[in-house]
Amino acid sequence: MLALCLIVATLAQRPEAVAQTAEDAAQEARHLKNIRQVTYGFDRAGEGYFSPDGQSIVFQAVPPIPLSIFHSPHPNEDGYQIYRAELSADAVPKLISTGKGRCTCAYFRPDGKAVLFSSNHLDPDVDKLGPPRGPAYSRTERYKWEFPEYTDIFVRDLTNPQAPLVQLTDTPGYDAEASYSADGKTIAFTSFRDGDAEIYVMDADGSHPRRITNAKGYDGGPFISPDGKRLIYRSDRKSNDLLQVFVNSVQGGAERQLTDNEEVNWGPYWYSDSRHIVYATSKHGHGNYEIYLMDVDSGKQDRITFHEGFDGLPVFSPDGKRLMWTSSGRTPNKKSQLFIADFVIEPEPAGTATRP
Repeated sequence: MLALCLIVATLAQRPEAVAQTAEDAAQEARHLKNIRQVTYGFDRAGEGYFSPDGQSIVFQAVPPIPLSIFHSPHPNEDGYQIYRAELSADAVPKLISTGKGRCTCAYFRPDGKAVLFSSNHLDPDVDKLGPPRGPAYSRTERYKWEFPEYTDIFVRDLTNPQAPLVQLTDTPGYDAEASYSADGKTIAFTSFRDGDAEIYVMDADGSHPRRITNAKGYDGGPFISPDGKRLIYRSDRKSNDLLQVFVNSVQGGAERQLTDNEEVNWGPYWYSDSRHIVYATSKHGHGNYEIYLMDVDSGKQDRITFHEGFDGLPVFSPDGKRLMWTSSGRTPNKKSQLFIADFVIEPEPAGTATRP
């Protein structure tokens, strides 16, 4: 997930993004109503998730560099930290990570009383300037992200902000991209602990980790379906730096590929019915990621977003009535921020078929 938001940051610098046409706005309105920007003031923000009651969000963001003269760079000042905020007008986001290192992949515990996220703030070299240590995944310089060493999964108690972070993983390399099951008993995550990026599940206290995938290539971004039966994730199985979407049982052994093309497909997330997902794809150009809805059982798809620039990392509210995602093409400075809209899974008649 950190990986994906680094793509967002790069694509956000594209100056040629243009305003949405009336036709595209009409197509987008089939599924999305009342689109509005959520985050403001950050250098960039993205990958947000709803609280269980849908009243607040947790997300990652890079704070702006303070006004200064002859600015001296600080270690990791371009790295993401984790924030929590109420979904109310002019609410002030609160930092819940340490402010050190690079963070990613925050997610509410189903009781709403804690948030898990990943961070490399325990790296002995975290206060040194320069990129983090660890492997990187890239196709070009513009399409690149890193897996920092010493990245582990932590839990922040929201009921007692003074309580120390609880560390759930402590293995060499990268443990991240974690999320809870709906009952709060299981965490799905990505780890390099066996030498390759694979999907794992573990108990909510970090015990009994079990490996789910066993194929060469980067497997990442797992989410457990609301009914607790299936996993959705992305993978590069052909070693061509392209990602495809897969579904599997939570126990493993029932993997099925859902996309098979020459594009980057990633960020899949479950709808409340445990049958539909949303995901982002580069089908319309690597500088123009768009969001699609898919029925994982029938394979039927429908395009959701119609806007130049980046639209990705989509997530549903727990009741399925809202969609939140990261977009750079919709902001004046073309830097990524969070957006939200009311969601309609069965679109109203538009009079014309949706453009593929």
